[in-house]
Amino acid sequence: MADTTTVAERTADAGTAAGTGATYLWLLPEHAVTTFAAGLGGDRLLTEEERARGARLVTPAARQRFLGRRLLCRYALSDRTGRPLDSWRFTTGRYGRPETEPGTDGVRFSLSHTEGLIVCAVTHGRSCGVDVEGTAASAESAHYISRFFAADELLELAALDPADLVARVGDLWVLKEAYLKAQGTGLHRSLAGFSFASRGPAAGHRITVHDTEPTGPSADWSFELIRPTPRHLLALAIEGAHPGALHQTWLTST
Repeated sequence: MADTTTVAERTADAGTAAGTGATYLWLLPEHAVTTFAAGLGGDRLLTEEERARGARLVTPAARQRFLGRRLLCRYALSDRTGRPLDSWRFTTGRYGRPETEPGTDGVRFSLSHTEGLIVCAVTHGRSCGVDVEGTAASAESAHYISRFFAADELLELAALDPADLVARVGDLWVLKEAYLKAQGTGLHRSLAGFSFASRGPAAGHRITVHDTEPTGPSADWSFELIRPTPRHLLALAIEGAHPGALHQTWLTST
């Protein structure tokens, strides 16, 4: 567990470690956002525009989550590059994906949040996408969501019993979200335009995607499904056939 009071020490030694080909994942529980933000000086790292956006959110919880997301991506990026926390500025892609401003040596990141948890993934030289969702989906919501899936995924789901169907829909949903984030399109693409399959033990249970119209330059992707808590399911999409090592860091007040 990382202590949120050790920001300076962790960022100072990062150097060029981002170029190792690994994927780095930070997980920030919502209950730890207050302590985490206080350790970074509150909203002082945010731009004026970001502070204005946060202030427009209706509820204190929404404003706190917004602050946690904006600070977490800066913290994660500085940890992997050694750049000062206050040096980060961001742009948005065609479909709204946040990106670091040019000149950051190919470092890429992806953010996601759901009730109780905020996550950030960082890679170097290749795109990444992360999505986290709660695991308490109902059978009704699973059936509704699955209507938007690809035909071969629907055939797979039709053969499952109700409990397994709900779980598999959850897997497919976070994988699709992570993949579309990595490609930079978000839900501007149809969920039925690509499908996921899991290979057997001989292939190390590797998750593969079949996409006839990929948006990005790469045809090869690697995927991870993680259950970081009993209440959450997380998917990572990493550009390239070889994902490299995955490093996870929990940011808590303990």
